[in-house]
Amino acid sequence: MSDETSPAEGQEPPQLPAPGTLLADARDRVGEFRGEWCGVWSLRPVTGGVEWTVNPEDVQPASPRQRLRAETARANARSRGELL
Repeated sequence: MSDETSPAEGQEPPQLPAPGTLLADARDRVGEFRGEWCGVWSLRPVTGGVEWTVNPEDVQPASPRQRLRAETARANARSRGELL
């Protein structure tokens, strides 16, 4: 009997990215990797805010376009005084 949350036989679980790595989830949200807890990863919006959790299988490294969008949003938030 296999557990649905375990990786498929022969597959390794995804390697943990470095904290701060930009990742995109299945809903096209881009966030900074914050850590792992009980098999789920925590991402935080680049403009600040509440973290959300994702399954490691549902994220991928942010594409250049997604990175640009996220970094622009961060710069705009900083210019408005929303980020330190």
